[in-house]
Amino acid sequence: MTNSPDLQPFRIDIPQADLDDLRERLARTRWPDELPGIGWHQGVPVEYLKELAEYWRTSYDWRAHEARLNELPQFTTTIDGQNIHFLHVRSPEPDALPLVITHGWPGSVVEFLKVIGPLTDPGAHGGDPGDAFHLVIPAIPGFGFSGPTTQPGWTTARIARAWAELMDRLGYQRYGAQGGDWGSSISRELGIAEPERVVGVHLNTLLTTVPQDPAALADLTETERAYAERRARFQAEGLGYGMIQSTRPQTLGYGLTDSPVGQLGWIVEKFREWTDCVDRPEDAVDRDQMLTNVMFYWLTGTATSSARIYYDGARSGAWGAQPRLDVPTGVAVFPKDIGPAIRRFAEKDNNIVHWSDFERGGHFAAMEQPDLLVKDVRAFFRKIRQGD
Repeated sequence: MTNSPDLQPFRIDIPQADLDDLRERLARTRWPDELPGIGWHQGVPVEYLKELAEYWRTSYDWRAHEARLNELPQFTTTIDGQNIHFLHVRSPEPDALPLVITHGWPGSVVEFLKVIGPLTDPGAHGGDPGDAFHLVIPAIPGFGFSGPTTQPGWTTARIARAWAELMDRLGYQRYGAQGGDWGSSISRELGIAEPERVVGVHLNTLLTTVPQDPAALADLTETERAYAERRARFQAEGLGYGMIQSTRPQTLGYGLTDSPVGQLGWIVEKFREWTDCVDRPEDAVDRDQMLTNVMFYWLTGTATSSARIYYDGARSGAWGAQPRLDVPTGVAVFPKDIGPAIRRFAEKDNNIVHWSDFERGGHFAAMEQPDLLVKDVRAFFRKIRQGD
């Protein structure tokens, strides 16, 4: 299905000069001062970032991870004037359900490396072959090898239309959608735009609006109250990055594009704040996988263009009231996400037919808890398949 002249095979091949330049920049980092005893309260601690940067410079092996990525079928295509890079991993099961999976910020297609095998070939991973998927994993315009963007206005609705075109080019007429973070918004938009083709939408991040009326909050369960408080803390203390990216992405981009440690700190902070970790992000995610994700921003110079999704989103009205999604929807809630969803509020805008509350895990579910995510995606779409 990937023999269309519109689809070009792609292979990652980073020039050695770019890797040498990275190591040289890391070696001559100009480090800021730090107040004693502040830990992570004002951002990433210097001691931690120095250690991580030194590991990145001396021990991390990009070529090994590049080779691993190149084992996966990859392609590029041009849609709506924009280059789109995507993984297309077909299942050995002929009746597998096509599924388009979308990352968010500060993620990339690297997020999904641990779930590709179990989702495409469940029989080889202790699962039921009847739960198999053909996976399409595109990079959002402006991110990684789908960047930089060359036009303004890449809203979630526009990206969803591009995904619909991509699935059409691949020959998939009926398919599912899955995502978290921006991938959640894009997957919802895809279900809204293509309800006859999208059989179901599975989300591992769903930001629900919590009413401010005390009466509406009076009967919240203990867990729901904790989720509402976590969401409120995020809105009060954790949105600084979003305000900058939604107002001045260009100015921010100079520092992140010129300094690998700047780019590292900007991303790693979110892996610490948004994951179910004890102290360091590596408590929750694999260090090399996290650094490979950072490399997708650094090597492609897409700090600025990836931030534009916030700028475009803020001006599109997408951050206001959400249109209703009538396509069958499944939600996996991980407790350390930035604002775990509360079902009674989520049902107002979504046709919820499947809901799972997990006891562990955070925002980067495919990296933190791949087994839980895989099982939940299988369980949700099993209901959809049985209903066909």
